[in-house]
Amino acid sequence: MINEEKERSTDHAGSKSMADLYVVLLASGFDNIARARSAFMFASLAAAADYRTVLYCIQAGVELMVQGAIEKEETPLPGVPTLTQRIEEALDLGVEIQCCTQTMANKKITEADLLPGVRAAGAMSLIELTAEAKGSISL
Repeated sequence: MINEEKERSTDHAGSKSMADLYVVLLASGFDNIARARSAFMFASLAAAADYRTVLYCIQAGVELMVQGAIEKEETPLPGVPTLTQRIEEALDLGVEIQCCTQTMANKKITEADLLPGVRAAGAMSLIELTAEAKGSISL
């Protein structure tokens, strides 16, 4: 039933367990900024629905997470949330944002270059997360 409350399991520390995990894979970047905004919107929705949510950036998605890049590349549209707004919303809701270390190395991006709250993570992290996730979406 739509209105029925769902109980979610928690680990011993009281935080969300892997059973509550939802993964958003972001490969889109400045080439499709609307798609990137959508990735953050879906991540925020999952977090608001009480899922532990990880947004994992690969390829062009990593470029969005570089400090100062959005301000240089995005042209705000009237009535449309900016990518910066979507990222801040996601972080405020507890979304974990991770960037692929191999993509970062290929693009010569260091962890110090990333936006505050964003961290580097190896490719195996994505494999483990998606193997354990209740759901995932790729944008």
